[in-house]
Amino acid sequence: MNKVLLGLLVGTGLGALDGLTAWFTPEVRAQIATIVMGSTFKGLVAGVLIGLFARKVKSVPATLVFGTALGLLFAYLVAHMQGKYYFEIMLPGAIVGLLTGYVTQRYGKPMTAA
Repeated sequence: MNKVLLGLLVGTGLGALDGLTAWFTPEVRAQIATIVMGSTFKGLVAGVLIGLFARKVKSVPATLVFGTALGLLFAYLVAHMQGKYYFEIMLPGAIVGLLTGYVTQRYGKPMTAA
């Protein structure tokens, strides 16, 4: 599977799992559906960007750093909009970016010419 598509799939799946971790914060359980949808979208966008980066740069460490930084950036933007729960939002976001970067670079195939 090419790196962009793999990044999209992995980022989307891990983003959904990231959103489900909000269940462990009782104050936000009423908004769990909105949180899961937002985290899924955030993971989808991050996954595509990580896949594009992985296609251009053939370095696993560089992709791990990029994925983690991108996950942290998107999670920070969401946490900043909330004004609280920075740690609870940014830690899973960083892990999603890190794992998406690793899987995309390690298991994604480069695009082949037709």
